[in-house]
Amino acid sequence: MKVVQSFALAALSLAVLAGCNKAPEQKNASEASVSQEINMAGVTAPVANKIPFAMEIHGDTRTDNYYWMRDDERKDPAVIAHLNAENTYTDAMLAHTKTLQATLFEELKGRIQKDDDSVPTKSGDFYYSSQTRGENEYPTYVRSSDAKGTDQKVILDVNELAKDHDYYSATGLSVSPNGNLLAYGEDTVSRRIYTILVKDLNTGKLLEDKLEGTDGDIVWANDNKTFYYIKKDLQTLLGYQVYRHTLGTPQAQDELVYEETNTSYYTGLGKSKDKQEIYIWHGSTSASGVSVIDANDAKSKPTRLIEREENLEYDIAKHGDTYYIVTNLNAVNFQLMTVHKDKAHDKANWRTLIPARDDIKLEGIDLFADHLVYKEREMGQSRLTIRNLTSGDEQQLSFNDSSYMIHAYGNNELDSQSLRVYYASMTTPGSTYDIDLNSTAKTLLKQQQVMGDFDADNYASERLFITARDGVKVPVSLVYRKDKFKKDGTNPLLQYAYGSYGATMDPSFSSGRLSLLDRGFVFAIAHIRGSQMLGRPWYEDGKLLNKKNTFNDFVDVTKGLVTQQYGNEEQIFAMGGSAGGLLMGAVANQAPELYQGMVAAVPFVDVVTTMLDASLPLTTNEYGEWGNPNDKVYYDYMLSYSPYDQVSKQAYPNMLVTTGLHDSQVQYFEPAKWVAKLRDFKTDDNKLLFKIDMEAGHGGASGRFKSLEDTALNYAFMLDLAGIKK
Repeated sequence: MKVVQSFALAALSLAVLAGCNKAPEQKNASEASVSQEINMAGVTAPVANKIPFAMEIHGDTRTDNYYWMRDDERKDPAVIAHLNAENTYTDAMLAHTKTLQATLFEELKGRIQKDDDSVPTKSGDFYYSSQTRGENEYPTYVRSSDAKGTDQKVILDVNELAKDHDYYSATGLSVSPNGNLLAYGEDTVSRRIYTILVKDLNTGKLLEDKLEGTDGDIVWANDNKTFYYIKKDLQTLLGYQVYRHTLGTPQAQDELVYEETNTSYYTGLGKSKDKQEIYIWHGSTSASGVSVIDANDAKSKPTRLIEREENLEYDIAKHGDTYYIVTNLNAVNFQLMTVHKDKAHDKANWRTLIPARDDIKLEGIDLFADHLVYKEREMGQSRLTIRNLTSGDEQQLSFNDSSYMIHAYGNNELDSQSLRVYYASMTTPGSTYDIDLNSTAKTLLKQQQVMGDFDADNYASERLFITARDGVKVPVSLVYRKDKFKKDGTNPLLQYAYGSYGATMDPSFSSGRLSLLDRGFVFAIAHIRGSQMLGRPWYEDGKLLNKKNTFNDFVDVTKGLVTQQYGNEEQIFAMGGSAGGLLMGAVANQAPELYQGMVAAVPFVDVVTTMLDASLPLTTNEYGEWGNPNDKVYYDYMLSYSPYDQVSKQAYPNMLVTTGLHDSQVQYFEPAKWVAKLRDFKTDDNKLLFKIDMEAGHGGASGRFKSLEDTALNYAFMLDLAGIKK
C-alpha cells in the first residue's frame, strides 16, 4: 500500500549561506584547535576556538563562531581532533555507567530471537524471505518454490558481503521477471550512495555490470536484460536522473530517459502490480505526480500522466485498463477516483469512488483481482477496509487493541485471495497476518518473539488527548508496566516525538523499550502537529509559518502529563532524532526547566544556514516544509526558532547529542557547532555530551546487534540521571 505523500523522514543536512563570504582559509581552520585539559579533578569539556564568520542577507548579519567545523572531506586534522576529544570526554563522563550500559546491551540483545525467519512473500514464481542466524549482524535472503521452503536456496548472504567493512548496507533487492538475476545496491560508507550489482542466481556469480552513484533501487523491464535506475547528484545527493541500462554494456552507454530539473522534487521508481507499466514517481513536499513507461518496450519513453501542478498530489494503481487514483484534488484529506487509463490525462475524466471527508483521511489503497483494500485514519487511528469490486460490499477489519498500527505489505500478486498485513500495538509485538479477502478471517502467520520473561499482560497502554495552549487537543500514546506505575507523579517519563514532513508515528511495539518500562519509566509518544495523526490539516498546521505549533505542542503535552501525574516533574526526559532533533533543540530553548535530560539524535539544528544553501543535500526539496529563507518572511520566522541561532544565556537540561561522521542527511557539523555554542552559553553545570560514530551515517551503526550499543548508551544516560543504577 503506497502512501500518497512522499515524506523525507530524514531531516536536512547543514548548508551554508548562498552568496555569502567564502569559508575561512584552511590554515585558519587548522588553527581552530581544541582546548582540552585533564587534571586531578577530572576531565574538562572540549572548548572549541571561535573564528567569527559573518553571513549577511536581508540586511541582517549573523556571526557563526564555529563555521570552521565544516569539513566536507571529513579529513581536516583540527576537526577530527575536536570530534575525537568530544568522544573522549563523553566516554569519561559516562565511564561510571559502563556496567549499566553492558547490562542494558545484554538485555536488549537477549530479547532478540537469534535464529529468526521472516514470513515468505510470493513474487512471481517464488516465495522470498530473510533469515538471521546466531550472532550474525545481517540477514541472509532466500527463496523457494513454495511457502514451506522445501527447496530453499540462498540468493544473497549480506554477512558475507559485509565481513570486510565497518559499515555495510544492501538495499533494493530486485529479481528479474524470469527469476534468473538479482540486482541490488550496496553502500559501504553510509552516505546512501549505492553501487548497483547484478548476480546470476543460477551460477551465483556477479555479472560485470557495476553502476556507480545511484540510489540503490532498480526496476526491471520485461525483457529480463533491461532495467531502470536513478543516478544521484554527488554534491546534493538528490536522485534526479533516470537511466536505462542494458546488461553487458558499460554504464557510460546507459540512456538518460528522464532528468528532474526542478530541485524541489524527489524522484522514485515503481512498477504496476500487473507488471505492464513502469512508473517514475515525482514528489515534492506539496505536490506529486507520475510518468509512465511501457514495461514491454525497452525503448519506451516516459509520458507524464498529467502535467504537474503545485499543491496537487496523486498516486495511481492500475487494475486492467483502469487507474485508481488517490488524490487531494478538491479533497483536503484525499479521495479515491477512477479513470480509464487512456483518458487519465484530463482530470475532467476522473470520477470519485470514495469521496473526501473532513474528519477521515484516505491514506492509500491496494488492489486485487476482485477486491479493493483502502486505508484511512480517523481521530488518529488507522484502519483497513475491504471492498468487493463487483458487489461494492465492504468489510472493515477489527482488532482487540484500542490503539494500534497496521499496514499492508508484500501483496505482490493481483490474483491473491488474501491480504498480508503487519500489526502491532504498544503492548502487542509485531504480528503478520493473512486475511481472507472474502470472509476477513485472520490467520496469524507470525508474531515477533520476545525472548526472556516477557508477558504482554504485564503492560498497559493508554491513548489520551492533552489540550495545547491554543485550545487544540493533541493525541498522546502511553505505555507502562502495570506493577511499576501508580499514577501519583512518581514515575520517570520519557516523551518522544517527530512532528515533521507529515510523518505519523503510530503506536507500535518495541522490545528495547521494555528496559525502561521494567525500571519504572512511562513512555509517551506525543502526536504533535506536523504529523498527519489527525489528517492533512494537522500537518499543514505544523509546517512553514505554523512550525512553532510543533514545539508548543510538545511542551504543552509535557505539562499536561505532569499535571495528570503520569510523570515525576523532576524526572521528565525528552528524545527526538533528525527533524525530531530540531524539536529537541527548539524545546530546550523554550522550556529547559521542564526536562531533567534530553537525547537529540542526528539533530537538524542550524535551520537557517542549511536552508540558504541549495548546493548541499536535500535543501531545495525542503522549501515546502520549512520555507525558503531567501524570502524574508520565512527567514525571519525560521530564525526565530532555529535552535542554533536561539541558544541563549540560560540553564539547559542534561543533554546527550549523537551523530555520525558520514551522515548524508544532517551533516555532523550541525550538532558539533550546536554543542560548542551551548557550552559557551549555558549557565548550568548539567551534562552536555556529544557522541560521534566515526564510521556511521544518518541511521547509525549497521547490523542488528551493533546498533543496540547506541540504544544502551541513550538509556544508560537517562537511567543514571533518574538515579536508577542497574
